[in-house]
Amino acid sequence: MSELFAYPDDREEASAAQVKALEALLIEKGVITGSTVDKVLGYFESEMTPLNGKKIVARAWVDPEFARLLATDTPKAIAQLDLPEGMAGAEGEHIAAVVNEPGVHNLVICSLCSCFPWPVLGLPPYWYKDPVFRARAAREPRVVLAELGVELDDDTEVRVWDSSGHSRWFVVPARPSGTEGWSEEQLAELVTTESMIGVALPGPAA
Repeated sequence: MSELFAYPDDREEASAAQVKALEALLIEKGVITGSTVDKVLGYFESEMTPLNGKKIVARAWVDPEFARLLATDTPKAIAQLDLPEGMAGAEGEHIAAVVNEPGVHNLVICSLCSCFPWPVLGLPPYWYKDPVFRARAAREPRVVLAELGVELDDDTEVRVWDSSGHSRWFVVPARPSGTEGWSEEQLAELVTTESMIGVALPGPAA
């Protein structure tokens, strides 16, 4: 990330300490239990996780028919895969994929808050919620992308998709060259959360 989006080195530690203190207080007051917390955390580790998005993108890379369906009816395409239940649940409503292609690069933001397709990408990273990122990515996306290491040709169109409570987008990045013959599992390893937001490109083939 660019220094423009930098935050104190101890921010995550400080946030974790605050969360831990709040958790302890809520348990002490009887509002929640420790098992409740474990269940929620387990849900985001095993069901609402970027691993789902990685599998979806990898399938789109090897199956043109699936890719076409994913672009036109994303929930229907996702339903074809053996993914955990809940793909259409919380934050999965009205989920839609946008596809990078020659001459087109997609970038997903949420200019109002941090709407995010949890079922396929998990929880949003810190910087996605940053007001500076949200404002600048909407106003000057090409500049922001360049600062993040995504250099695009001048003739490449940048499309910015503003997620909301009614539409939650994710990007199907272009398949890296040199990956012909790779299995879906191998391809999925190249996909990152950042590439499915549009602020990075999938890793190069080894």
